[in-house]
Amino acid sequence: MFKYLKNDLPASVVVFFVALPLCLGIALASGAPLFSGLIAGIIGGILVGVLSGSQIGVSGPAAGLAAIVLAAIGSLGYEPFLVAVVLGGVIQLVFGILKLGIIGYYFPSSVIKGMLTGIGIIIILKQIPYFFGFDKDPEGDFAFFQIDGENTFSEIFNTISGIISGNFTLGATLIAIIAMIILILWSNVLSKKGKFFQLVQGPLVAVVAGIVFYVLTKDSSTLGLTEEHLVAVPVPDGIDSFLGQFSFPDFSAIGNPEIWITAFTIALVASLETLLCVEATDKLDPQKRVTPTNRELLAQGSGNIVSGLIGGIPITQVIVRSSANIQSGGKTKTSAIVHGFFLLISVMLIPTLLNKIPLSVLAAVLFIVGYKLAKPQLFKTMWNLGWKQFLPFIVTVLVIVFKDLLWGIGIGLAVGIIVILIKSYQNSHFLHMEENEAGNKIKMTLAEEVTFFNKGAILKELDSLPENSSLELDVRKTRYLDNDIIEILEDFSEKAKNRNINITLVSERGIVENPDSYIEFFKLRPKTA
Repeated sequence: MFKYLKNDLPASVVVFFVALPLCLGIALASGAPLFSGLIAGIIGGILVGVLSGSQIGVSGPAAGLAAIVLAAIGSLGYEPFLVAVVLGGVIQLVFGILKLGIIGYYFPSSVIKGMLTGIGIIIILKQIPYFFGFDKDPEGDFAFFQIDGENTFSEIFNTISGIISGNFTLGATLIAIIAMIILILWSNVLSKKGKFFQLVQGPLVAVVAGIVFYVLTKDSSTLGLTEEHLVAVPVPDGIDSFLGQFSFPDFSAIGNPEIWITAFTIALVASLETLLCVEATDKLDPQKRVTPTNRELLAQGSGNIVSGLIGGIPITQVIVRSSANIQSGGKTKTSAIVHGFFLLISVMLIPTLLNKIPLSVLAAVLFIVGYKLAKPQLFKTMWNLGWKQFLPFIVTVLVIVFKDLLWGIGIGLAVGIIVILIKSYQNSHFLHMEENEAGNKIKMTLAEEVTFFNKGAILKELDSLPENSSLELDVRKTRYLDNDIIEILEDFSEKAKNRNINITLVSERGIVENPDSYIEFFKLRPKTA
């Protein structure tokens, strides 16, 4: 774990600064206490990091669960809701024991790439208001329609209107631009100049610059930043105040059916989001390591049990933090674990210092993360792969941007399945027309696997055969033939007699002229066929 500490330690600092506002923002968007988001981030980093088999994945509270959590807390109350979080973790353990982690591998690569790109675009769009000192909404408000009635683009239009009218926050914008320059300069120039610039990451320098800027300008009427433009970590008065921020589940409500429904919903959505993030992070991993998915479900379940027991909101593996980890050079799970300790130590010892970090600086950091996820070159690459790859990809991107993550993945998957069905319809057979002395000779070669999806295509071709022709039906390469197709051939044999069409069946067993029964013929074929 410590072999790559020189890589993992700087990466953990970057992940920490990305995770901190997201933990707070997602808790606020979920209607939960701010401290509950930090608990989830700490448990996701330390406990799940230790138990997980993923070397570069980072777990914590996820924006995808915010709507579910908000509705559940409003209906149940917070302490009963924590019971559902614990039970959701137990259900995830059952999923892992039943080896349901394989589900993640059934999502097409085009959908996974669309998910990454869509999230990258959302990150960029959502950070634009913060970059200019606008938008007081929580940083975790990643849905298109926001909790304040605005949406992603209306917030951006409000920002543009503010800039044009001169009402934007000059100090926030200035330090955001400075931070962006530091990040780009550090990444593209200084990191190649020496080991110091590789060990000390640009985001850390940008954050320190932001704190210094705030301290130096806080009394300025022009450049000074108010509290609404800064990170807002709860500041306890002492140890008793700190411990008082923890909440505990009310297990007397365990008999409430709504709690069990909420628990199953949390387990299902959190597991699906985790498995998709695992698939995505494995694709981003430069070393192309494969995460054991069943172990990941066990790790996530354990994390949710502990998080729920001490007052935290649900946990999943999260692509924003994971991609920030990869892009910052993280090599092993040490970076995820250390980022969890950074969260724990910071909220205990230096919350006042954290509250001096401008949100616009963190927006600049997230801009870079978003751009690396949604590079324009990727759109060209997917287009060049053909419509079968591009269509599910672009649909996933658009629905994620204009709706939310789970809808985007679901609709993208549905489009991918439709594309497969279309290609299956088209590729069920090969038809070749030949001229001979007696008239038309048609050769039809069936594919290796022919199912009921192919009924329409084959039936259309058979019905279009001209009268007084010859059909050679080649099934030598066919290893699976659905009974629906056999029934079509049975029906067509009767039609063929009336239309004077001669049928020759070519199989591994030989050649049969006008077989009496296709059903009996295929029953007698060798099992390999």
